[in-house]
Amino acid sequence: MTDLPTYDPKTTALLCIDFYNDFLSEGGKMWPFVKEMAEQNNLLNNLRTIVSTARERGITIYHVPHHRYEPGDYTNWKYPSPYQLAGAERQTFAKDTWGGTFHDDFPVMPGDIVASEHWGSSGFPNTDLDHKLKRYGKEKIILLGLLANTCYEATGRIGMELGYHVTLVRDGTAARSHEAMHAALNVDGPTYAHAILSTNELVAALNS
Repeated sequence: MTDLPTYDPKTTALLCIDFYNDFLSEGGKMWPFVKEMAEQNNLLNNLRTIVSTARERGITIYHVPHHRYEPGDYTNWKYPSPYQLAGAERQTFAKDTWGGTFHDDFPVMPGDIVASEHWGSSGFPNTDLDHKLKRYGKEKIILLGLLANTCYEATGRIGMELGYHVTLVRDGTAARSHEAMHAALNVDGPTYAHAILSTNELVAALNS
């Protein structure tokens, strides 16, 4: 890619989606499902590089957490999705557990913004993420996190619908299969994202 986007720290936010131990750590409930793609993408090192670069450049880090499971979730819901029911059965990201805690390398730091938890895939509906972005004048969002074809894609797609400039990072996400990654980044991504970059490309853009 020859023409890289520009990212003014005043108007740019880095969205860290579901950086939980259950997704990113050995022993996490979802790690076995994403391990192959995560290791192939060098995911953890890329996340560390991008987050640290963003911090150095003064770009605000936004934590975009999935709902942390609690007993009784979905009991009275008329139409919970299969995705939600599977998470409840597995107790993925259970509240007050190690799995439902942010990975040690990505703690909430002073100046970070934490959005309210999303119950579905996207970080926007029924949360305060849009408000907290617009409150601080953010216009461009860079997405990192999991899963590529669920929360990652859904957050980016709704972000575009709300008027944000959306950047996806090819090796800043993972999925349960090559097919899911391909669909998220090569089929669906170009229909809504304004930029789809590698970690190296993004770091170059942030440092330019």
